[in-house]
Amino acid sequence: MKERIALYPGTFDPLTNGHLDIIGRAVKLYDKLVIGVAINEGKGPLFSLDERVDMARELANGVKRSTEIEVRPFEGLLMHFAEEVGANSIIRGLRAVSDFEYEFQMVGMNQRLNAEIETVFLMADPRHQAVASRLVKEIAKLGGAIDAFVPPLVRDRLMEKYPK
Repeated sequence: MKERIALYPGTFDPLTNGHLDIIGRAVKLYDKLVIGVAINEGKGPLFSLDERVDMARELANGVKRSTEIEVRPFEGLLMHFAEEVGANSIIRGLRAVSDFEYEFQMVGMNQRLNAEIETVFLMADPRHQAVASRLVKEIAKLGGAIDAFVPPLVRDRLMEKYPK
């Protein structure tokens, strides 16, 4: 039987409790999960690529699992990276209808590039549906409490970026 390898891509700037929820559920479905941290300089990330990869690795180590998790940075076309890591699925989290509209377009394009790689959507846990990295950064920047949205490691790193 072919090994089931999934790729969970994202900028993860920063990684939130919602991301960790998706990771925790994805590892139950696959033999191996690759967390692909996108360089994506166009989004103007707060954290450097190395910082985002380091946080993802440290947090992935704390996920209860029997599945192998690998964290890798990537640049360029997602489908090329998926092929490189041998993924047969791409994991995407959905929070709201607006996520679906964007993801619907991406799936159509990705299927045209490689119909052998399936996209699997996992609905965000209701506790995390409103959580977005962009909003977490804004709350932190303005001195608000972010403990409900991110793990302590990420909270501490954000507080280093936005000292009071």
